[in-house]
Amino acid sequence: MTAKGNTTKVTDDKLIGYYMDYVLEHEVIPQSVYKFCKEKKVKEEEFYAHFGSFDSLQTHIWNKFFSNTIKLLENNEEYGAFSNKDKMLTFFFTFFELLTLNRSYVLFSLEGQRNTMDKLKELRGLRSHIKNFATELIDEANAGKNLRITKRNPKVFSEGAWIQFLFLLKFWMDDSSAGFEKTDLAIEKSVTSIFDVFENTPLESLLDFGKFLYKENFA
Repeated sequence: MTAKGNTTKVTDDKLIGYYMDYVLEHEVIPQSVYKFCKEKKVKEEEFYAHFGSFDSLQTHIWNKFFSNTIKLLENNEEYGAFSNKDKMLTFFFTFFELLTLNRSYVLFSLEGQRNTMDKLKELRGLRSHIKNFATELIDEANAGKNLRITKRNPKVFSEGAWIQFLFLLKFWMDDSSAGFEKTDLAIEKSVTSIFDVFENTPLESLLDFGKFLYKENFA
């Protein structure tokens, strides 16, 4: 396939932009790489130089959400001095701000799969990134503890962070509050709860968080 008139270098970011525009305009995933490239005036081999399929492109979009979040955190001069709890809070606040900027695409991407989000292929890479991020936080906390009995299990903590993210993602998808302020409240309460669990003082925080979930989902 040839694509005349396209002299701009094709990057993964440009292809992602083309793809997101396509699915939002057509409300359907492209039928083939050939047709997608033809419409966007991109050479087919240029697409395959970056992605092996639409599945890999979709996965890469979520990885980009994560990497862009980390870049924003690293650009915050105060972030390095934050407590682990505040680092986790800042991560989730920033991540969901990026999702909100791309809300139409995210809702399209996850439509019809709200109850099986943990099985979505396109979130596998994100799952690894979030678990690694959480593991680094708990390893950092453990480094300052001399007694083994006071150290926390990174595997348990990282898995909890992933489950927490899935809850927040579904909550955000269903949130109709102005500025998604209820999602912000859910982030704050859930992060407080998961850190309280690891400090062995979960009762008050978990009860508060449980009441919030009940009110939002069943009231």
